[in-house]
Amino acid sequence: MRIDCDTCAVRDVQCGDCVMTVLLGAPGVYDVDAGEAQALDVLADSGLVPRLRLVPLGVPVLRNESPGSRTG
Repeated sequence: MRIDCDTCAVRDVQCGDCVMTVLLGAPGVYDVDAGEAQALDVLADSGLVPRLRLVPLGVPVLRNESPGSRTG
């Protein structure tokens, strides 16, 4: 998995509570393999580090809407 902080929609807003900034100190571009991603999940599940806050630009955000409601 490639984590590219330059393409994160919440960069500079959520960086302080993102595992990449906590562990590595500064936003950047990181390649994380499956084992590393699993280790980050275990650390986050244990409360030792925050979760990854990456929100790629251009990805729609789902809203919590009541069932049967329609927009548009």
